[in-house]
Amino acid sequence: MTTPRLISVIGGTGAQGIPVVKALASSGLYTVRVLTRDPTNPRFKELQSYGPVEASIGTFASESALRTLFRGAWGAFVNIDGFNSGEKTEIFWTIRAWELAIEEGVQLFVLGNLDYAYKKSGFRPQFHAGHYDGKGRVGDFILAQNKDAEFRDQIKMRSALFTTGPYIEMTLGKATPFAPVVEGETAVWRVPLADGAVPFVALDDCGYYVKYLFDHPAEADGLNLAVALDHVTFTEYTKAFTAVTGHPARWDNVELAPFIELAFGSQVDTPAGYNADPTDPATMTLRQNFTAFFELWRHSGGNKGIITRDYEFLDRIHPGRIRSVEEWLRREEQKGLGDLWTRTKQLGHVLKVLEEGRAGTI
Repeated sequence: MTTPRLISVIGGTGAQGIPVVKALASSGLYTVRVLTRDPTNPRFKELQSYGPVEASIGTFASESALRTLFRGAWGAFVNIDGFNSGEKTEIFWTIRAWELAIEEGVQLFVLGNLDYAYKKSGFRPQFHAGHYDGKGRVGDFILAQNKDAEFRDQIKMRSALFTTGPYIEMTLGKATPFAPVVEGETAVWRVPLADGAVPFVALDDCGYYVKYLFDHPAEADGLNLAVALDHVTFTEYTKAFTAVTGHPARWDNVELAPFIELAFGSQVDTPAGYNADPTDPATMTLRQNFTAFFELWRHSGGNKGIITRDYEFLDRIHPGRIRSVEEWLRREEQKGLGDLWTRTKQLGHVLKVLEEGRAGTI
């Protein structure tokens, strides 16, 4: 029997990290070591229910904690929470994590990534969303090193990107930018999307994709695996919601600036990263960050704008992937978590940062 390979994980208790750790730990092919500040946290205990998961105590902003995390690991999955650290700090510590993984002999490093949207827009300032570009810059940096011939001759570690986007679960999540309200007997989504579309990612598919990268290290080497279920409009979303639940649904295409004001209220001009220094000129506010975030989707309609995906490639590597919003809604209806209409009226948290009240320490 092949000895399971150890994968070290940063971000394992987050919305994306949980299905990733579940897929790895339950496969029998991998054991998992997760960086955590608190191994008694219910989210970490959930991870341990899926298979062999050990705690590595510390934070990502510590070289000694990172060395301990990576020591003896064959692979690493790193997804630093930019809404904790802020754009500037995320860039430094992600690069440092990559370097320290090399020091400790990790052979395959997978970065939980987002599109470098500012670059993809031609560096137009209205599309600079810090929580996207903080990851995207580092992703470009890592893949550039991966292509360096001298580096490849000297260093065993190879790298891949796992590039995601907004989770479709956020459309039924409490306090997210895509959360619905129920007015009478109608579910209403007020989203400033105009003619655009959102390349939503299904969390249930994230585990499969990341495990695929670790299962196929030769193919993963230098790959940017950019995923989504589809470019979704809210006309399509509300139609699918009604088809699945039998309840009427409506999308209101609201104006962007008032939407941002209403969404974040008195916090709208506070740092997007809750540990970021508000006096640092590099720190973006929630208003700046999420205005650019929605501009991306307003200019990505039909898989022809700034953010695109290769859906034929995704079909090849994951034939059973979720491919439409209606398919996702029907799967959610079958999960035994309560019917979707009731869940729409009683939203629960999806994002860890919101569940914890945007407070904490790096």
